[in-house]
Amino acid sequence: MTGKLSRRDRIKRGIRKRLSGSSERPRLSVYRSNKGIYAQIIDDISGKTLVSASSLSKEFATTGSKSDQSVAVGKMVAEKAIAAGIKQVVFDRNGYLYHGRVKSLAEGAREGGLIF
Repeated sequence: MTGKLSRRDRIKRGIRKRLSGSSERPRLSVYRSNKGIYAQIIDDISGKTLVSASSLSKEFATTGSKSDQSVAVGKMVAEKAIAAGIKQVVFDRNGYLYHGRVKSLAEGAREGGLIF
């Protein structure tokens, strides 16, 4: 799409207009591709990624459906965040619908102990 934003990019801009991560409550951003799912916890004020997890990383071992992998990635990012001293986050669905793999990742992160 040259010159025009995709539907997801327009939605993403609207979300990011009113949602920002701070050092007390960083942003949990989700990216979903056809092969994997990725999650990052970002402090927008300093512009740094504090914690990240992916279904394609080496420490990830769960097999199964993409939805099962999303739950596992959510739990993995929650474990890493709690180890880094992060308990509360702001959830950024990144323009995706809160459904399917994005919802599974969010539920996995909540099971892992993150509050949002």
